[in-house]
Amino acid sequence: MVTDINGFLEYRAAQGGRGATWYPAHDLASLYKGCDYDAFGCLFGVRNYANFRPLAAYRGLPGDVSGSVSVRSAQLTEWYGEGGFHDTTWITWAEVKAIDWDERAEKPDSRLHQYRRTPDGLRFSGKASWSREFAEAVDLGPGEVRLAPGEAREWPEGSEWLVGDTLYRSVTLRRGDAVPESEWQPVWKAMETLAAQHGDDNVRLVVWFDS
Repeated sequence: MVTDINGFLEYRAAQGGRGATWYPAHDLASLYKGCDYDAFGCLFGVRNYANFRPLAAYRGLPGDVSGSVSVRSAQLTEWYGEGGFHDTTWITWAEVKAIDWDERAEKPDSRLHQYRRTPDGLRFSGKASWSREFAEAVDLGPGEVRLAPGEAREWPEGSEWLVGDTLYRSVTLRRGDAVPESEWQPVWKAMETLAAQHGDDNVRLVVWFDS
């Protein structure tokens, strides 16, 4: 089942202080069109197959959330019940600015990265926690058992297996790998523009997920 992200960019007037009212600025859907589990895990701890230390997970809906987001949350609860959406959280522009995009995940990706051999060299073709071809072809050594369907296993970083024309490799991702600028630049740019007027701590992205 696919997990999608939803949310709003909000801001509050800098001169209003911490008790000031938050206002909606942009629906996230107008800025972000992707569905990237690596980004969801890196930023918010959702579908965190790449094993990052999440930056802003499990914070819930802010108590001072803007009226539009509050209404939307109430609608979702009415339509789908408490389980209709999940992992609501938020992150400020100040926190985004402080991200070290070179920081590596805490351990290798749970999915083996796959590369296809071509006349021009290896070409990335995808990643998965289980592959029938890999499970059937690789001798895991004495005392080991083959992967069962759907099973994920941690492999030492850099481990490689060549099966036919496909190279399977254990990789540890960087935050910059997980949150590609090409997909998230419109979100960051909108937050940066708002922060230039209202301040870094007065701009935030509120998100929730549905599956």
